[in-house]
Amino acid sequence: MTGLSAGDRPVLLLATTNPGKLREIRDLLQGVPFDVRSLEGMADIAAPEETGATFEANALLKARYYAEATGLLAVADDSGLEVDAMDGRPGVLSARYPGATYEARFVNIWREMAASGRADRRARFVCAIALARPDAVMFEARGTVEGEILTEARGTQGFGYDPIFFSPELGKGLGEASMAEKRTVSHRGRAFTALRDYLLASAR
Repeated sequence: MTGLSAGDRPVLLLATTNPGKLREIRDLLQGVPFDVRSLEGMADIAAPEETGATFEANALLKARYYAEATGLLAVADDSGLEVDAMDGRPGVLSARYPGATYEARFVNIWREMAASGRADRRARFVCAIALARPDAVMFEARGTVEGEILTEARGTQGFGYDPIFFSPELGKGLGEASMAEKRTVSHRGRAFTALRDYLLASAR
């Protein structure tokens, strides 16, 4: 596996500017034999338009785009929330769901769920990731976590929709879970753990 090197280690580019995601991903990839970098300092590279209809399509689109634009090994993810009472929405549009803040988006989700007339509160987080170099796709993975939408936001941990998502596996909301707890069940944790295993195996 190749990429521009920094000293003795090849570079792995994390193709996101989301500080919450970066913090989680760096934690999940601890120990990999790569110089893990973010898009910080690459403001001259415009973000691609996410036109995919699925999480997998968008992750692949972004990984290929940043690998080609930088010449580096790049990993990208696309993730979001699927709510059964909303027929799987907001899905791939989770980051663009109506609301100027996540608190406003929570209210809009509760309002839309109530308007559906369905008592079903089941939901899931989905994360699809893709690893690409400029000339090839190297690895893809998908992680999910099943749960329910809470009736009120809880906790100050996590980011995004975490405060309204209850994890039966943890017995608490993701907004109440520590990073270590969240890592054991989260969609991103599962997808990036698979990537970490792949990177470690490839480096042997």
